[in-house]
Amino acid sequence: MTNQFPRPFIALAWSNLAAQSAEQLSLAAVPIVAVLALGAGPGEIGTLAAVQTLPFLLLSIPLGLAADRMPRRKLMLLAECLRALSLFALLAMVVTGALSITGLAILGFIGAIGTVGFSVAAPALVPALVPRELFARANGRLELARSAAYAGGPALAGALVAWAGAPAAFVLASVLSAAAVALLWRLVEPSRPAAAPRHPLLEIRDGARFVWRQQFLRPMMLTGIAWNISWFVLQAAYVPYAVRALGLSAQAVGVTLACYGAGMVLGALSATRIVGAMPFGRAIQFGPAMSVLAAAVMVATLFMPTGVLAAASFFLFGAGPIIWTITSTTLRQSVVPSAMLGRVSSVFLAANAGARPIGAALGGFVGATWGEPACLWLALAGFALQAWAIFASSLTGLRRLPDPVA
Repeated sequence: MTNQFPRPFIALAWSNLAAQSAEQLSLAAVPIVAVLALGAGPGEIGTLAAVQTLPFLLLSIPLGLAADRMPRRKLMLLAECLRALSLFALLAMVVTGALSITGLAILGFIGAIGTVGFSVAAPALVPALVPRELFARANGRLELARSAAYAGGPALAGALVAWAGAPAAFVLASVLSAAAVALLWRLVEPSRPAAAPRHPLLEIRDGARFVWRQQFLRPMMLTGIAWNISWFVLQAAYVPYAVRALGLSAQAVGVTLACYGAGMVLGALSATRIVGAMPFGRAIQFGPAMSVLAAAVMVATLFMPTGVLAAASFFLFGAGPIIWTITSTTLRQSVVPSAMLGRVSSVFLAANAGARPIGAALGGFVGATWGEPACLWLALAGFALQAWAIFASSLTGLRRLPDPVA
């Protein structure tokens, strides 16, 4: 078995790194700028996050259908071009002094459309670029790139905002997104046989029905919904909580957020060893279990208000769930027919990432009504629920990756 990846996949991996880095820089810089320049609180931050994640709920299914009908490279190119344009517009708004919560939300919404298109096409493209025996390694490589973006993006955003002002962060994000477009332009996608034309609603129904009826996919989807709601409840409160209750500066907030990416990097590098040391089903459950521990550590900051505990919490949130992402994506690529990968990926994206506006809005409401500590407790309860959902499923007895579906 060769461990060498083909050149098209290498282009995909590098474009993924550039795109993820651009996204994380902007996502980290926007709430910091909103808090420092506009005095935003949990309500405004929650509203921003909710609006920025609506495209995942509204457009994941249509774009997933497009990923099964058109060249996936073309869809990714169009998506990343849209994100680059939104970042250039965001930079122009900051430079001209036209900064507003409404403007941040609108441009975040537009940029997220690009993220959705990229996200549904990339996992569906992997099986066309690498042999099955390299699925897990390829997914690990993509997640390592994403982890590096999570590790470097928030800390770099915080440092750039503190040292050079908000424009510097958005300049770098725009350049990285443009680089992702250039890398995708070089990617060559193998041709696929044309599918018989069917009504779009029938194809979407088939994808959703497959997920719901498949014994492994359904609990994975439910776990993802609970995880994302809980995560965005926490995210809506964290920046204001860190600044006001923990007394952290913009740069320190960025460092704590960067620990999430550092944990992801460690998890991605350790994924092969961790997955090999336990039954495959237990490896999938590893991430949800670690999330409960991470949420408990964040709640501990209510009793010991220090940025060190917050950083440790984000590190655990990164190290565990990255194993979940790698293993669950690999399992999905194995049990889903190739012709349905785009739609099935979009169902997961709509369910998982589409839960984010709910979590962000809930976190904003709870934070504005009862304060940031209530959000931390609510997030802990949600993470406990997602762990129960996956441990009570048939994945507990799954010892190895199932045979591929034709």
